[in-house]
Amino acid sequence: MPSKPAPIKKAAKKEPAKEEEKAPEPEPAAEPAPEEAAAPAEAEAAPAEAAPAEGEAPAAPAEEPKPPTPPPADAAAPATEETPVAAAEAPADAAAPVAEESPAAPAEAPADAAAAPATDEAAPAADGEAPADAEAAEAPAPEEPKPPTPPPPPPKEPTSAPVDLFVEDKNDTSVSIIWSQPENIGPSGLDGYTIEVCKDGTEDWKAVNEDLQKSCRYVIKNQTTGDRLKIRVVAINAGGSSPPVALPEAVLVKEVADRPKVRLPRFLRQRYVAHVGDKINLTIPFTGKPKPVVTWTKNGQPLDTKRVNIRSTERDSILFIRSSEREDSGVYEMSVKVEDFEDKASLILQIVELPGPPATVKIVDTWGFNVALEWTAPTDNGNTDITGYTIQKADKKTGDWFTVLEHYHRLNATISDLIMGNTYKFKVFSENKCGISEGATVAKEEAKILKTGIDYKPPDYKERDFSEPPKFTTSLSDRATTVGYSTKLLCSVRGSPKPKVIWMKNQMIIGEDPKYRQICVQGICSLEIRKPGNFDGGVYSCKAKNDHGEATVSCKLEVKQPAVADADKK
Repeated sequence: MPSKPAPIKKAAKKEPAKEEEKAPEPEPAAEPAPEEAAAPAEAEAAPAEAAPAEGEAPAAPAEEPKPPTPPPADAAAPATEETPVAAAEAPADAAAPVAEESPAAPAEAPADAAAAPATDEAAPAADGEAPADAEAAEAPAPEEPKPPTPPPPPPKEPTSAPVDLFVEDKNDTSVSIIWSQPENIGPSGLDGYTIEVCKDGTEDWKAVNEDLQKSCRYVIKNQTTGDRLKIRVVAINAGGSSPPVALPEAVLVKEVADRPKVRLPRFLRQRYVAHVGDKINLTIPFTGKPKPVVTWTKNGQPLDTKRVNIRSTERDSILFIRSSEREDSGVYEMSVKVEDFEDKASLILQIVELPGPPATVKIVDTWGFNVALEWTAPTDNGNTDITGYTIQKADKKTGDWFTVLEHYHRLNATISDLIMGNTYKFKVFSENKCGISEGATVAKEEAKILKTGIDYKPPDYKERDFSEPPKFTTSLSDRATTVGYSTKLLCSVRGSPKPKVIWMKNQMIIGEDPKYRQICVQGICSLEIRKPGNFDGGVYSCKAKNDHGEATVSCKLEVKQPAVADADKK
């Protein structure tokens, strides 16, 4: 580009004749540079007497000038700030050169002529003194500056390599890998990833994903078990592919073998007790990879598949018995095995039921108002320990049994506070965690409490007739209960002989319905209604009857529905 034009300098007032005498012979013109081809033709045809020869300088040394050095393409003419230019239109008397910068300076100027204009004044013309009006000659108009060229867009570069590539999981046919995005993504962004694999020992890399993977996790599927694969991941964007990140070692396509472990629940670490007839459904979780082989044994022997069902999944094993029996009791052992690793866990299953009665009961001694009893443990304990015994007595006159001891742990007991002159019978129940035995063992002997030390002759009294018809001393009261909550109706009756008590509902005799429990002891009559339903409400009556008459009392029972909260209704 041309440099700015230099200001016009005043021509030096020197004798032109002297300048002509000192001017050396002009050198032959050199080949013009490519940039000089645009010099105007008028400058080439300028007369020699009007302007000095091209390349001449007034202060040049008398020695022979060196051949000119062609200037570089980018710094041809503007290197000389004040180079005289021969103008074809200048008059003959205006021979003084214009001291201004010429963008079209010819290339024939020798190297020493280029250094001459470094002085503040320009060289005068060869044929005479420059006129005074040449000082005010106007410089040529500079070229208008071109608009700046916008910088080229930055080149699109690929991202850096992904980082933190590792194997997340694998099995017999697939490998799951995970990685993190590149640290340097750049302005071009990130389009996705390509996952490439090849077999160990080769370099035949092939992409396994048809479309770019957007997430940083991928599952390489449909592989052959036993193959060793080299895996690498490449990030892709508009600038191309990033350097790959590869796993440090080849991956063996095989299920990861985790040691098996049985996770026995806490409630199975102790003896598990169930009643006869209960459903057994026990779930025991375990871990291990690949899927462990599960085996069960009972008391060291294989299970009876007709009695016990085993269902195993990849996570747990279920022991199922539809209806348990006492023969199902025993030590069950579960074993899980993966390759050469094995883990075992044992559980004790105990099926229990009510015990049998004591084997024998006998009266050992009788003295005063006391009786000593002894008995032996039952032959059938219900497959569990005996927790206690219950002893009952009955007066031979009435035949009613009363409990005198319960939850008693010893095999002998002393029964006191008996009534003199009465004869008693005794029986013993056994008890375990399921409850009291259904039957009892009755002592064969009877204990008679003798009257000792008393000789008493009762007076003669006229026998009095105490017979009377039944009479209720306490009547029934109306009751209200809620569905599912048991309730009890109470009343008391007297009469001689002992009246027979009959309970009725809505004038219908209840009888031996198991829903109701009827008790009448010492004139206190009760009717227990177990978990009444919607249809158990009504009028209940108690009728007492003997040979001298009968009496009836009634009450009304209302069964209500349980209150339901508003939230439950919705």
